[in-house]
Amino acid sequence: MSFIVQTLRIMGVSMLATSLLPAAENQHAPYLSIKLEMEHAIDKGNQFLKQAQDPKGFWKNEQMPAYTALALTAARRSPNDADADAAYVKKGYEWLISTQHKGGGIYVKGLANYNTSTGLMALAASGDPAHKEAILQARKFLINLQQDWDNKGETDNVNDGGIGYGGTYPHSDMSNTYLSIEALKLSESFAKDTKTKQPELDWEAAIKFVSRTQNLEATNDQPGIGNDGSFVYFPGNSKAGTEKHADGRETLRGYGSMSYAGLLSFIYADLDETDIRVKAVTKWLNDNYTLEENPGLGDQGRYYYYQVMAKALNAAGIDTLTTKDGVKHDWRKELATRILSNQKPDGSWLNENSRWWENEPELVTAYAVLTLEQIYHSIPEARKTK
Repeated sequence: MSFIVQTLRIMGVSMLATSLLPAAENQHAPYLSIKLEMEHAIDKGNQFLKQAQDPKGFWKNEQMPAYTALALTAARRSPNDADADAAYVKKGYEWLISTQHKGGGIYVKGLANYNTSTGLMALAASGDPAHKEAILQARKFLINLQQDWDNKGETDNVNDGGIGYGGTYPHSDMSNTYLSIEALKLSESFAKDTKTKQPELDWEAAIKFVSRTQNLEATNDQPGIGNDGSFVYFPGNSKAGTEKHADGRETLRGYGSMSYAGLLSFIYADLDETDIRVKAVTKWLNDNYTLEENPGLGDQGRYYYYQVMAKALNAAGIDTLTTKDGVKHDWRKELATRILSNQKPDGSWLNENSRWWENEPELVTAYAVLTLEQIYHSIPEARKTK
């Protein structure tokens, strides 16, 4: 099964109905023009990435398989089959597989979780049965990274249940945790399609860790938190700093990218819109919706923010966001338009702010293409008007 078909089934999206409805009854009709623009931009972006590939098969940095994994996933999710099945893509997969360790990790020296999570998503996106064993081994590796600091099987440490970079980063964090959860979810069908019992993430512990990064007093047992439903980087730390309240308290300030990461993690953990944590973060995301910045961080990580926004809102089945002024926003149209307007003539994208490597066109172009592909394949299902 191709990744595109697999993703559509996971998200419950049906594209077939579009072609069966007359234009007057087709709710996809308003998207037809922008879909054509997205197809063109995706092609140009993937062509830029193709030309940036090293002759050995990797992208940008031989020590960081994540670059290669992102470029490969962008190619495989393309609506253009020529991008998805090109010879350069096959060569890229051969290189990516060559970096996998006996223990299942896909990395060279460091950032084992980040590289393995992105690598696992790329392998799942290939749809190639030949990658099944590599996928199963990568899944085991990620599951074994889930933290239980005192090995008691309890969540008594604030890092328990989460996943971090590992190595010199002795804590779990929301970014690595969400990426590993997403990778495990998108590769889940491979684990189910085997006679051998596969390990499983401790989902209860994972939810506990994710909840400890949310500013929500009802479900977060940590000190120094706010109550607006937003998310921070890890318990006790926010890249957006702190804020002071009228009563003199000082709490961690939540920000956009981690709040979308929190929502996506909850959805993949099978929490629904009735859960207080999902309700709280959804309200914050509505109130703080913007494409001008990564809320709380300005231009830092803006394309990372765009990508996780598209993934989270699609997974949650949210088609519009309503800001405090009462205006409803079709985030798909607005986000696609924003990204399309920022593409450079050579097909690339770039963030002038260098934080988190977003001044590197290979990385940012992969983020932008993946975001457009997420939007492209998640146009709301057509329904006949009454």
